[in-house]
Amino acid sequence: MDTRGSIISRMQDALPGDSRLALDLALTLRHDGHGGVADDLTEPAGLTTWVRARAHDLPVAPGYAADATGLTAVRDLRAAVRALFAHAVRPGAPSPADTDRLLPVPEALDRVNAAAARLPTVPFLYWTEGAGPGVHRRPVPDGGDLTAALAHAAIAFLAGPDGQRLRACHAPRCVRYFLKDHPRQEWCAPSCGNRARVARHHERHRRPS
Repeated sequence: MDTRGSIISRMQDALPGDSRLALDLALTLRHDGHGGVADDLTEPAGLTTWVRARAHDLPVAPGYAADATGLTAVRDLRAAVRALFAHAVRPGAPSPADTDRLLPVPEALDRVNAAAARLPTVPFLYWTEGAGPGVHRRPVPDGGDLTAALAHAAIAFLAGPDGQRLRACHAPRCVRYFLKDHPRQEWCAPSCGNRARVARHHERHRRPS
């Protein structure tokens, strides 16, 4: 993994599970290092590798292996999630990878909600010492559906506090979404900031005096 990837990986490791899963799904589209966009989910083997690396957060059996149907479902969900990410970062521009292929927001919402509906949940009662009882919903044990679980993660992320920090990185060649950690942060990683500053410097010197 390159330095930028290592930095981003450490940042994401510190996130709650839903935020990490939602971002990880979006970031399966990434810069390929040669001016283009690489897709980690072009075939079932890629999805298998991606899911197995996150098996502790997903309702999959040991030895999970993706098939073509599952791959299509996850890719369709990813398109919806990235469309909603693009909507969330407004008035900023979306990731350059999405500029020409964003789903309409109503269609993206329908797709995410339809996927989430396939994972049944039950109310879970908790009681914190010194406070009253509370309730949240948990997936039914062994009611697992990979795409539904990813949709639940995306919903929780977009509707939660981390969703307010979502930004698109617009450094040259970068197509990532990231979470803004401080008010002056513009880029997903220091290497992107360096590349953007170099590009600005060259642009200034190309302009006629």
